[in-house]
Amino acid sequence: MRRRTLFQASAGLAAGLGAPAVAQPARSATLRFVPQANLTALDPIWTTAIVTQMHGYHVYDTLYALDAQLRPQPQMAEGHEVSADGRSWRITLREGLRFHDGEPVRARDCAASLSRWAKRDPFGQILAAVVDEWRVESDRVLEIRLRRPFPLLLDALAKPDANVPFILPERLAATDANTQVSEVVGSGPYRFVRGEFVSGSRVVYAKNEQYVPRAEPASGAAGGKVAHFPRIEWHILPDPATAAAALQAGEVDWLEQPLSDLVPTLQRNRNIEVGVLNEAGIMSIMRLNHLQAPFNNPRVRQAVALAVDQTEYMRATLGDDQSVWRQCRSLFPCGTPLGVEDLSPLNAPPRSLDRARAALQASGYGGEKVVIINPTDFPLIGPHGQITADRLRRVGFNVELAETDWGTVVQRRVRTEPVERGGWSIFHTYGSSLAYLNPAVSSLVKGPGATGWFGWYDSPRAQELVQSWLDATDPAQQQQLANELNRLAQDDVATIPLGQFTIRNAWRRSITGLLKGSMPYPWGVRPA
Repeated sequence: MRRRTLFQASAGLAAGLGAPAVAQPARSATLRFVPQANLTALDPIWTTAIVTQMHGYHVYDTLYALDAQLRPQPQMAEGHEVSADGRSWRITLREGLRFHDGEPVRARDCAASLSRWAKRDPFGQILAAVVDEWRVESDRVLEIRLRRPFPLLLDALAKPDANVPFILPERLAATDANTQVSEVVGSGPYRFVRGEFVSGSRVVYAKNEQYVPRAEPASGAAGGKVAHFPRIEWHILPDPATAAAALQAGEVDWLEQPLSDLVPTLQRNRNIEVGVLNEAGIMSIMRLNHLQAPFNNPRVRQAVALAVDQTEYMRATLGDDQSVWRQCRSLFPCGTPLGVEDLSPLNAPPRSLDRARAALQASGYGGEKVVIINPTDFPLIGPHGQITADRLRRVGFNVELAETDWGTVVQRRVRTEPVERGGWSIFHTYGSSLAYLNPAVSSLVKGPGATGWFGWYDSPRAQELVQSWLDATDPAQQQQLANELNRLAQDDVATIPLGQFTIRNAWRRSITGLLKGSMPYPWGVRPA
């Protein structure tokens, strides 16, 4: 990969739709959207849950953002200056930025927000290791002083997926990074209407009348974030058939994740359009808890990996249409330069329950309970937990399938206690391929232990390889280091990949202007 940008790893990985027309009065006052899952966690720095990051894009803004060509662009920033030695970045804020409580956005808000984000996010942690000071020069100027040059600083500040470096007021950003903030106050194009929030039913956003969009057209997460609707309502409809029926009846306007079995029916409706907005694709994964038995034993983790048949997982959620899914045994996305498969002996055929059973018997497994926390209200995740429970029981594991709503899974997976005290052993999830593109951004291969992502994979060698990849300037050396890291993470079973796929959105033709990107962005959408 070349240094001009971290995210341009594969030509055509993501591209934007044409620029929206000039803002015009909305003929409908409300955009009605059905998200992938219920919103229970409101702090996008505290959790990596995609639905919470989507919420964050409504409410908050970022200093920089990636455009549709994956290039960092100023967002809240007016611009920046870099010292000759590369150790000082002076970022000037745009004029007129205000939080939803009326307070102006100041450099000290940015300093506190970035400091808090850098304690939670894997890329942020790498950046924080070289930050000497988040220095407030004036109300509009933030200086980031570095111990040594960090050429990827803008790529870090423009990170498009969990955790996104959203800017909060200083008083909220002062909250411990391991504790959720108590209020939802941002400076983005919409404000969260707390009084109408009913978890499990409805989330409401109102247009931020004080928001001043950038002048350039919207492109990905960058550019002019024009709010065309005075009001956005999220309708939480966990039953896929109910959600599809509501879209067909015109009761909602936009369905983020229609069930694959229902897509043909929606495509036959002349009032509905079906399309892929996230062209980068999605990776499904299984994450094991490395802190607690039995998965603090790498040989037991390897037995789980040997039991995985990716085709079973993909078919359970996406059906037999392999135009929307593929197997991918790499921990970097397949189809990108770093997406190299079959680096680990664990991937040598045949993977089978018999092979997994033999590995478990030789591992020293003592019959410890394996608790799989699994959502019943998330069609793209729930079947995976059920498959894992079945396959691990057949291998010889003592399995408990703890099924709840997704919000409870999100709340429980932060817990580090043993399963007897409310902890967990396995959860399943997925994320945009952009979030796992390379060693800098991916949480799947890093091994920081207790300060890392849920599962808390601990590997000093992995950390060394990540840093070596960041320091390397030769593309061939970067490839070699990424391959070594990919193999190490597969050998250690840092994360188990379950396949790669694309998600089709469905929306009524009464709305237009939907932007392509890793999230369903609320700006630009307008009545047709």
